[in-house]
Amino acid sequence: MRSEMTAYIIKRILLMIPTLLGVLTLTFAVVQFVPGGPVEQLMLELKGKGDAAVGGGESSGAGATGYRGRQGIDAERLAEVKALYGFDKPPLERYGLMLKRFAQFDLGQSYYQHKSVWDLVISKLPVSISIGLWTFFLTYLVSIPLGIAKAVRDGSRFDTATSLLILVGYAIPGFVLGVLLLVVFGGGSFLQIFPLRGLTSDNWAQLSLMGKILDYLWHLVLPITASVLGSFAVITMLTKNSFLEEIRKQYVLTARAKGLSENKVLWKHVFRNALLPLITGFPAAFIGAFFAGSLLIETLFSLDGLGLLSYESVMRRDYPVVFGTLYLFTLIGLFTKLISDLCYVWIDPRIQFGAGGGS
Repeated sequence: MRSEMTAYIIKRILLMIPTLLGVLTLTFAVVQFVPGGPVEQLMLELKGKGDAAVGGGESSGAGATGYRGRQGIDAERLAEVKALYGFDKPPLERYGLMLKRFAQFDLGQSYYQHKSVWDLVISKLPVSISIGLWTFFLTYLVSIPLGIAKAVRDGSRFDTATSLLILVGYAIPGFVLGVLLLVVFGGGSFLQIFPLRGLTSDNWAQLSLMGKILDYLWHLVLPITASVLGSFAVITMLTKNSFLEEIRKQYVLTARAKGLSENKVLWKHVFRNALLPLITGFPAAFIGAFFAGSLLIETLFSLDGLGLLSYESVMRRDYPVVFGTLYLFTLIGLFTKLISDLCYVWIDPRIQFGAGGGS
C-alpha cells in the first residue's frame, strides 16, 4: 500500500509539469498579442510628460485621436525602455528565461512597484488570510451541521424554511450585500456600528493585545458577512443530499434493526461515508477562499489583498506579477488536487491506488 501511494504521488507530480507548462505557455502566447504592453505604456507616459513640458494643450488633442504609445520618441530611448523590461530579446528567449526563473522559484520583479513578486504576494497575504480563512471555516462550521440537520428532518418545516433562507442568500451577490451592509451598519444612512474600511483602526498600534484582537474582529464583520453568505447554499445542500443518500442505504437499515441508537447510526456509520463528496471539494474550497478572494469585496471595503493585486497587475500589464502569481496559484491548485485525492483514499480505504484509481 505504501509503495503504491509513493508511485501514485510521483506519477501525479510528474503529470503536473506538462499541465503547468501548458498554462504558462498559453498565457504567454496570448500576452504577445495584447496591445498596450508595459513598453507602450511607459513610452506614452514619457511622451505625455514631454508634451506637457512643451505646452500640452495642443498635443493632448492630437493624442486623443488614437493610441500612439511609440510616436514622438526617438529610437535610442525606445531601445533603452525595451532593454529595461527585457523586451529587447525575442519572445522564445524571454519565455525560456521565465521558465528558468520559475524552476528556481524566482517569480521576478514588478515593473511598476520595484519589488519582487514574492514580496508583493507576502505583503498582501494578511488580507487574503483574514478573508479566506474566516470565510472557509465559517462556511463549513455552519453548512455541515445545518446540512445534517436538514437531512434528518427532510421535508419538515425546518428543512423548507432553511432552504428558502440559504437560497435567498445565494441569490444575492456578495458585492450587493456588501453595499447594503455598509449603508445600514457602516454609517451610510442608518447606523454607524461597524468600520467602513481596512482590517485595523488608525490607532491599532496603541491598543492592548485584547483591544487589537477585538478591533481586528470588528473590522472583519461586514466583509466576512458579505463573502460568506452566498457560500452556505452549495455546501449545505451537498451535505444534505450526501446524508440522505447514505441514510436510505441497506446498511443503515441493518444497523437500526440491530438496535443501535439513531445518533450512533448517524455519526458512526453514515457520517464517514457521507463525508466523501465533501472531502473531494474541501482542499479546493480552502485554496479558493484563501487565494482567490473577491476583488469587489476588497475594493468595497478598501482591503488590499491578492485579488486586487492580480487585477491591477493585469490592467497595468505588469507581466512579472501576472505570470508569477499565475505560476504560484496554478502550482498550489495542482498540489491541492493531489491532497484532495489522498484525503479521499484516507477517508475510504476501499479506494486503492491502482491503474485508473484516484486519478
